[in-house]
Amino acid sequence: MFQYILFDLDGTLTNPKIGITKCVQYALMSLGIEEQNLDKLEPFIGPPLTDSFEQFYGLSKEQTDLGVKKYRERFSAVGLYENEMYPGIDTMLRVLSERGIQLAVASSKPEIFVEKILEHFKIREYFSVVVGSELDGRRVQKEEVVKEALRRLGISASKKANPACAMVGDRKFDVEGAQAMRLVSVAVTYGFAQGDELVLAKPDYIVQTVDELQRILLQ
Repeated sequence: MFQYILFDLDGTLTNPKIGITKCVQYALMSLGIEEQNLDKLEPFIGPPLTDSFEQFYGLSKEQTDLGVKKYRERFSAVGLYENEMYPGIDTMLRVLSERGIQLAVASSKPEIFVEKILEHFKIREYFSVVVGSELDGRRVQKEEVVKEALRRLGISASKKANPACAMVGDRKFDVEGAQAMRLVSVAVTYGFAQGDELVLAKPDYIVQTVDELQRILLQ
């Protein structure tokens, strides 16, 4: 059984599709870009927002900065709560916590928003450490977030594998962050992975459901 477990937030603990995609839609509209199909904006769920604006819409730095500003304008007021927790997550967190496992959140979302979302769903109490990015753009890459989470947990970075610590997420970025820090990587398929990205990322485990995830984390 693991001693420490780090969780991604979006697509792993909660389903933020409506909030994130509508905020991206709002930001793009401010730049004169109309996107009516929210499904096309799903790839924004997971990676750093600046990277997504640049990669998917070829925006300049100035346009990206404006897009992020407009995104947060709507997200902080409305999008934050256009979100729902996946069924079974609260029970799983309670069980893991009762077993004495230290839990943490490691998200590329700004930490201030991560804290608010956890409080909103009344699951903040289960996490001894919550790490996100900074509003000024620092610590947005998953490897950086995972490294900071380990530091706050009191775990030293090592070149050797750490079988006592796992990272759970739904995108390849979570798997890559875990691999960079030599953690056990657990990928969930119920989130927002694109195509076969999880298989190609080669995590240690791939699970389909929250129930299966709980079994893996308690084995």
